[in-house]
Amino acid sequence: MTHPASLPSPVAGRILAVASGKGGVGKTWFAITLSQALAQQGLRVLLVDADLGLANVDVQLGFQPARDLSAVIAGQVGPEEAAVSHPAGFDILAGRSGSGSLAMLDSAGLGAVLAMLPRAASRWNRVVVDLGAGLEAPQRRIAALADTLLVLATEEPTSLTDAYAVLKLHGRDRPGGDARIVVNLASDAAAGARTHAALARAAATFLKREVPLAGTVRRDAKVRDAIRHQSPLLTRHPGSPAAQDVEAIARGLLACP
Repeated sequence: MTHPASLPSPVAGRILAVASGKGGVGKTWFAITLSQALAQQGLRVLLVDADLGLANVDVQLGFQPARDLSAVIAGQVGPEEAAVSHPAGFDILAGRSGSGSLAMLDSAGLGAVLAMLPRAASRWNRVVVDLGAGLEAPQRRIAALADTLLVLATEEPTSLTDAYAVLKLHGRDRPGGDARIVVNLASDAAAGARTHAALARAAATFLKREVPLAGTVRRDAKVRDAIRHQSPLLTRHPGSPAAQDVEAIARGLLACP
């Protein structure tokens, strides 16, 4: 594992939670790719796989961690000891598939996760949290703790409806909180803008909140190829359209105060 505490942080640590209202929108892939894109900007990045019951960051990247988030929750080790360094330049705190969903955590277990994230943010420049699809109460607590919530949506009406529900719950849990939309699997940038406009319009009308567009990620066959080969997209296909889009999102997040 790298030693993030050994270098001064150029920017205060930030917790970025990646969520979606439904599965199948590319949330975990996006969290992985965003982590690599942020790391390529010179930041120390920790990716936390908080989708406990269906954890698959390790599967997508083809590695078996010796320790994972369950060991941190149990108090056996801290995040520094459980995290592993990936060759793509960022650290990973893996989940454990089949260990039980985040929703099944007792109050002590959830408290351990909530306490761990700020601790990690003090040691890494950015902490990217891959939440499970939907927002059960424990996931909502983590989303509310995050400095920025990135909500993934696609052009599909069901995805928009579910993303709206995530925004509604987040607004209740953290009034005035920073939530942004990422449109994934878009046919092109214009389609992404239209998708965001529809969602932003609904949020402004019914939730009385502004939800900016963090960025659009175009549909790209290279993504499936990278996942199939258990390789990060920016490593296997660095110049692909989706890679360029996620890199642009990362730069946009770093440009914000």
